[in-house]
Amino acid sequence: MAEPIMIPSLPGNPNPNYQGLPTASVDLPPPPPPPSPPATGGSRSPVIFSFPKRPSIRLTSEFDSDSSVFFHKVSCKLFDSLAKLKLSFHNNHKGELSPPHLALVSKHLSINYDFEDQSTLLSGSVDVGPRLQLRATHDLKAQQGEASVVAKLAEPGYAFELSSPVPSVGFPKATLKFPLGEVSLEEKEEEETKRMLSINGIVKGQILNGLCTAHYADEDLKLRYSYKDEEMSFIPTFSLPSNALSFAFKRRFGPSDKLSYWYNFDSDYWSAVYKHTYGKDLKLKAGYDSEVRLGWASLWVGDEGGKARTAPMKMKVQFMLQVPQDDIRSSTLMFRVKKRWDI
Repeated sequence: MAEPIMIPSLPGNPNPNYQGLPTASVDLPPPPPPPSPPATGGSRSPVIFSFPKRPSIRLTSEFDSDSSVFFHKVSCKLFDSLAKLKLSFHNNHKGELSPPHLALVSKHLSINYDFEDQSTLLSGSVDVGPRLQLRATHDLKAQQGEASVVAKLAEPGYAFELSSPVPSVGFPKATLKFPLGEVSLEEKEEEETKRMLSINGIVKGQILNGLCTAHYADEDLKLRYSYKDEEMSFIPTFSLPSNALSFAFKRRFGPSDKLSYWYNFDSDYWSAVYKHTYGKDLKLKAGYDSEVRLGWASLWVGDEGGKARTAPMKMKVQFMLQVPQDDIRSSTLMFRVKKRWDI
């Protein structure tokens, strides 16, 4: 019987140049995604009926201690902000309410109704192409209104407008607008029997690093020059044929301090105002008016020129102290409060 052949195990290859047998790399498929959880009885059913979202309501109230009257305005946006509904009224210190004023305002149509006068004012505009617009206003109670046509000319900044009262009386008013101003020609009645053409206009232009404005209306010409830089403003005004001359001077001492002065050469009346601001929402003003011989000082909490919604807590407050020069004991302290609520 032949003896079995014994195959010894292979030791490490003593040859340093031996690289071994090549191996092929195989990309395994990604594991399958986990199974979705079974549906439970708490799953939501499809919505069949949905109620429209209530529009947000804005309520603004203002009190003036000088008149002791509360002013209120309620507004809300309708039809996905396509229109706005406004209701305004006021009440005195006895709680007596005034007849309200209702307005529905949209981009091309506005309806205003006054419950006290029982009058309705309609205002509308229609764009006829990119360069032509029609406008109209009509008071249903007074049976009066105005219609106008505005045409934008080929050159940018130029427009021509024709407007006429309804019912029409005489020729319509024609206005030409251009980048440096506008000129209008209209017919006016004089002495109840005679009608004449009147020219009004305003022209602006840059002269000596300032803006010069000439305003002509009702046979009066007013010339105004305004020079302004980062620290100073100088504004003289001259009128013809009255030859009245006045000027205003403003000086800024820093980002928070400003002095304004106005003087009339004909009457020798003058006024001065000093303003100091503490940030954006706090302003202190003090001034004097020689015409009424009155000194005053006021403190604004909240942006004086801004809206209540931009002020802290959506509230603006003004305190004013008036001191007459002739009788200091009759000094008065007044205040004004404006608050907004978003409901």
